[in-house]
Amino acid sequence: MKRERLFFRRILTLFLSFILSGSLHAQLKGDHLLGDAGLQSGTQTPPGFTLVVPVYFYNAAKLKNGKGELVTDNLGLNMFVTGIGGAWVTNLKILGGNYGGTALFPFASNRLESTVTTVKSPFAFTDIYLQPVQLGWHLKRADFVAGYALYLPSGKYEQGGDDNSGLGQLVNEFSGGSTVYFDKRKSIHFSALLSYALNGKKKGTDVKTGDNLSIEGGLGKTWYLKKANSPIPTIINAGIIYYMQFKTTEDHIPLASGFLLNPDKDQIYGIGAEGNVFIPHIRSLIGVRWLGETGAKNRLQGNTYMLTIAYMLKTFEKKKGE
Repeated sequence: MKRERLFFRRILTLFLSFILSGSLHAQLKGDHLLGDAGLQSGTQTPPGFTLVVPVYFYNAAKLKNGKGELVTDNLGLNMFVTGIGGAWVTNLKILGGNYGGTALFPFASNRLESTVTTVKSPFAFTDIYLQPVQLGWHLKRADFVAGYALYLPSGKYEQGGDDNSGLGQLVNEFSGGSTVYFDKRKSIHFSALLSYALNGKKKGTDVKTGDNLSIEGGLGKTWYLKKANSPIPTIINAGIIYYMQFKTTEDHIPLASGFLLNPDKDQIYGIGAEGNVFIPHIRSLIGVRWLGETGAKNRLQGNTYMLTIAYMLKTFEKKKGE
């Protein structure tokens, strides 16, 4: 009986590895966490160095097939990701845009429950995100960004392992986007950021995740609340946000028998809300996001929640006259 349960657990884990959504523990999914960009996703922050602590939670119960039909709503996936990172923007100009970058050192855990078994991965160090190049341009009615990033396979990964904390693949990601403003004060805005991830082979295998196209952004409104005793206003930003992701190439999965499995491509859409506030006297931004998913194919469908705390450690903005 024990051997049968162990066999079933392994089969279930293998099956779920083909269809789990966005999990850092799941096989054949990219490292890009949907929902990490929202309002003004096509805008580079002002020059400075900022410490960032993201808190990301994803839960899902519905599993959809390649036709978007419900297979089951009896699965329970809970994924938690947090960490510490830094983002910098300098006054150095390259091709007319400010040079910047980002680094994030994350930790993650997953719990998958069904009516027959529970699969858990421990809270552990996972794959590092490094964006060594980001360029940002600011025009009167629009901002633009372009960047190159890497997801480094720094988390524990072993083929067939049940305690992996990373995906075991090097990912090269290219991105570009814009925020368009509809008034002179830049208070009403719409943004879109496109990211294309080229996924490499998993460590020690010929397994390769298909490439992913992600689009994220939102439509929002900004309020500037200036106090008499403060030269910098409190800034409130709120609006509707969205994301979508498409697998553009097929997964490559050689099986032990020599048979090559190429699962159907998956896709997902999400829409929700974002609100954040910049508090000048503590030089900090606090933001929250929620997105409900729809239109899933070959993956789970659920909800994404994100809390972001950012502290501007140092500003590099030049004062007037400098």
